[in-house]
Formats: sequence, C-alpha cells, structure tokens
Amino acid sequence: MCDEVIVRVQRLPHARDLPLPAPATPHAAGLDLRAAVTEPLRLVPGARALVPTGIAIALPPGWEAQVRPRSGLALKHGITVLNAPGTIDADYRGEVGVILVHLGEEPFVIRRGERIAQLVVARIASVRWEEVAVLEATSRGAGGFGSTGRT
Repeated sequence: MCDEVIVRVQRLPHARDLPLPAPATPHAAGLDLRAAVTEPLRLVPGARALVPTGIAIALPPGWEAQVRPRSGLALKHGITVLNAPGTIDADYRGEVGVILVHLGEEPFVIRRGERIAQLVVARIASVRWEEVAVLEATSRGAGGFGSTGRT
C-alpha cells in the first residue's frame, strides 16, 4: 500500500483545457506533466527551453515533487529534463516548469498538451547533523565513481 497525500493544485488560465497531471497506468509512480505552450515550440539539437505546465501546486510540509524525464522522449528523440530530477519544494507556489534539453540529432517540436515529463511526489526526511571526528568503517570505504564490482 502506498502513502497518499493531498496536494492542492491550481490550474492556471493558459491551461484551462489541459488535464491535470495523472499516471498513465494504475501502478505508475509518475504523473504525466503536459506542455502548456500556446504555440508549438521547436527545439533544435543542443537547445534547451523552460516549458510551462500550466499548474501550480501546494505540497504539504515533509513532501517534495521531482520532475523526471519521460523515457520514451529520451530514447526516441533525445529529449530529457536538464536538471533531472528537478525539485519542487513544499513552499514553492509558482508555475511548475520543465527545463527540457534536446540531445538528439533532428529538430523536435513540442505541441500543446504533449506529455513532456513526469512528476513524482515523495516524502522527505529532515536532517539533523551529528558531527563526529571519524566515521565508522564499511567494506566499501571511500570507494566511489565505479569502484564497486571491481576486483
């Protein structure tokens, strides 16, 4: 069973005709975000753009929303979220925007209502630092950046 959270959403005037974010399948983790562009947006290879979604949200304290790429756009066209995952904090009240970048080879057109990214809402933990002189040892130690699985 999953946690359920109520998130208040405001549909902005330029998105009155677009559906609210929703999962594509019953068990999908992400809610599809749609482009609320007023005219088609052409991205050439190497270009990036802030794409409006036409919604603003109010997350409760202790929750965040992550903007993640759509795998089909990434694989088929090289379109991805530049700052993936983009984080929406509980105190942000502006329009949700998606920074898309075109890493593909052919120009790509984003049309109104097209699914451009996914929104995943997740619980977060607050952090209280406990400073120590030395950290406890582990079998991995300080190995990182591809060090695991090597002999």
